[in-house]
Amino acid sequence: MPTYQRFEDLPVWQEALVLAERCEDILGTAKDRLTWSKRDQLDRASLSVSNNIAEGFARGTTNELLAFLYIAPGSAGEVRSMLCFFERRPALRDLKSQLSDLKSVAESCSRQLGAWTQALQNSDIEGPRHLNDQSRANYQKRKDREAGAAAFQQLLSEHLPPGQPARPQSPPPDEATI
Repeated sequence: MPTYQRFEDLPVWQEALVLAERCEDILGTAKDRLTWSKRDQLDRASLSVSNNIAEGFARGTTNELLAFLYIAPGSAGEVRSMLCFFERRPALRDLKSQLSDLKSVAESCSRQLGAWTQALQNSDIEGPRHLNDQSRANYQKRKDREAGAAAFQQLLSEHLPPGQPARPQSPPPDEATI
């Protein structure tokens, strides 16, 4: 898995920025057909997705990053909701295809953010603010031990005969799948 040093390199941030740019384009096209408050709301919500990713990334701790990554999909949902509303407006009928495409971009951002959030929740790294040479070395040693233990278990299962007490046992089948 790649390690990103800058939020600008994150694929989800890049897609979120595309979402904001394309929303701005739609707003320019539909300017005279929407109230100022609706234009402003979509403009702020669409930019909020990339801004929350950037702010969380720059905070330097996994917990703070997670907090902002929980906010970003909410903004993407707000964008989708507004786009759904716009699709229903007769004055914007000619933009229906573009609005639908934008909803797909917002959904993609939400899915990526959800996957990233889940990966971070299962991570034991506290974030770059907490890292130093010693903690990096300890983390790498732990990962190396885990990989070595998994490789050893794999070798045992491949080379020890069935019934050998030291051979790793397969988990029993789930009764629901029988």
